[in-house]
Amino acid sequence: MLQAVAPFEQHIEAMRYSLFAGGKRVRPILCLATGEAVAKSSDTEKNLLPIACALECIHTYSLVHDDLPAMDDDDLRRGKPTNHTLFGEAGAILAGDGLLTWAFDLLSSPDAGTLTPLERLKIIHIIARAAGPQGMVGGQALDIACENTSFPFETLQTIHKNKTGVLITCSVHAGAIGAGASPEQTEKLIAYGNNIGLAFQIVDDLLNATSTTEQLGKAAGSDASRGKATYPAFFGIEKTRIKAQEAVKRAIDALSEFSENADPLRAIAEYIYTRSH
Repeated sequence: MLQAVAPFEQHIEAMRYSLFAGGKRVRPILCLATGEAVAKSSDTEKNLLPIACALECIHTYSLVHDDLPAMDDDDLRRGKPTNHTLFGEAGAILAGDGLLTWAFDLLSSPDAGTLTPLERLKIIHIIARAAGPQGMVGGQALDIACENTSFPFETLQTIHKNKTGVLITCSVHAGAIGAGASPEQTEKLIAYGNNIGLAFQIVDDLLNATSTTEQLGKAAGSDASRGKATYPAFFGIEKTRIKAQEAVKRAIDALSEFSENADPLRAIAEYIYTRSH
């Protein structure tokens, strides 16, 4: 009996290892902060917590798979050994699969909060689209295909939007739906999400080019060594900093009609530019 249970326990341990390895938790925090900005119901936090947890599961799964030898082949993540270095490649693949599938278990549970079936379905749809071939997975595929090749800046924009930006934007969008935001509020929140998603990836490019491995908690300089096109490669360091600042300003400007309840969203935008890892 113990022999049958042990592999399953190791699988759960592998999932937990990466999910609780630390990190900024930007996506779930954005979801919850969006709910606070809209603040239409006392049930908002209860409705959004499962969504926030699902977003972190999806993000973590993507990191576990990105680190695999067949992908970015990294040994460090968040300053700790990557999942496959501890649990093997098969274990890491299954841990990622488990986290992704569990996310949709959380999203679809009818017992989680007071969302209507239509609201829940809308949230599941936008998250599935953001995580799939038209979003994060497609962006990652394009990123790998373009390594050590020359391509126009428009292609880099597509990579950044899909690989990183869409999951950040959908974290805000899902929070808006779950909090009962109006169409006008939702439009402005999506504009905010689009711009902080862009700023996040631009700053990632900067940090990879200018920080140490100890500061990042993962291999520094890996973009250049793998022949990836980045904002610094196109524009240089200083102009890239300006572009990140401009994106953050556009994000904050999109919140101009929101009250002080949106201050956490404004603070997150500033943090995205000033972060060191």
